[in-house]
Amino acid sequence: MKIIHLSDLHIGKTVHGFSMTDDQRHIFDEILKIIDSESPDAVIMAGDIYDRTVPSAEAVRLFDGFLYEVTRRDTSVFIISGNHDSADRVAFGGRLMSKSRVYISPSYRGAEDPVVLHDDKGEVRFYMLPFIKPSHVRAAFDEDDIDTYEDAVKRAVEKMDIDQSVRNVLIAHQTVTGAERSESEDIAVGGVDSVDAHIFDSFDYVALGHLHRPQSVLKETVRYSGSPLKYSFSEADHDKSVTVVSLMEKGNTSVSTVPLRPLRDMLIIRGTYMELTDRSFYRDIDRNAYIKAVLTDEDDVPDAMSRLRTVYPNIMAIDYDNLRTRSRSFVSAAEDTEKKSEIDLFDDLFFTQNGQRMSPEQREAAEEILSELKERER
Repeated sequence: MKIIHLSDLHIGKTVHGFSMTDDQRHIFDEILKIIDSESPDAVIMAGDIYDRTVPSAEAVRLFDGFLYEVTRRDTSVFIISGNHDSADRVAFGGRLMSKSRVYISPSYRGAEDPVVLHDDKGEVRFYMLPFIKPSHVRAAFDEDDIDTYEDAVKRAVEKMDIDQSVRNVLIAHQTVTGAERSESEDIAVGGVDSVDAHIFDSFDYVALGHLHRPQSVLKETVRYSGSPLKYSFSEADHDKSVTVVSLMEKGNTSVSTVPLRPLRDMLIIRGTYMELTDRSFYRDIDRNAYIKAVLTDEDDVPDAMSRLRTVYPNIMAIDYDNLRTRSRSFVSAAEDTEKKSEIDLFDDLFFTQNGQRMSPEQREAAEEILSELKERER
């Protein structure tokens, strides 16, 4: 069985005041071409369909058109809501659309029966888990011992009653520990929303949404497809793609990607104002791309944005990197350091080395070690 895995469409998004509607319409056309080429049995959309809980009429029309075109390709479609979506709004009409093989997860009220598809190898069971918080799972099962996101996701998976003899696919929208984040995502301070990838060991493939960089976590079959477009300059080096999953017999799953070509790329350019406006510099640059200019002039350039826009019509942002800004950053960092406790400083070091904050258990262990060291010094 072949599956196309998408996520984080963020329909209706604006970036630095620029509407991404034309870019999204273009990338949906590119995705439809890939669907035509791959002929999948199922298309997964793993959350953050819209960028806002109450999407604009334009955003709804754009998704309606895209979804209609996907269903015309004679494929099953699975949609869950993400943290940017309103679960109830996304699920509107879901029971009716299931007759057209469009399956939409309702807002979380407990374990739902899987959707079962068949091929010549037997059953494939699709479990849909919309974005959940601990409060959602506590309410669903009337249990008080669910305090963390990891508790919540673990309990939600335990309640699914998975048959290990058949192939199982989970569609979820959560942060998995160890995955790389981007600025355009909603990031919980300290990584408190992260869950362990081992929770998903029962599944043959886990189609994740929420993080925008395409990546697998722990193993190839626990995967973020990533957003189809770059939504922040922290994603400038991302290679956006569609994930294609082939489920053969039980225990045999392959994952590949098909690159996506955006209407406009997102680039960061760097230099003095005179360098960036010199033809010898910009002649090899896609000047229609979305641009962030990092100016290295020591003095601010008057009206720099409008002046640079005559060369780069889609410039989105300007930043400065010079002695003044570096000094300001150093002083700010020094002031912050003086205000932090020893355990918070250790947590900062841990984050620098590992890309995530300490878990409550790790923090407690670190506090005990620091306490023992202080006792030895007395």
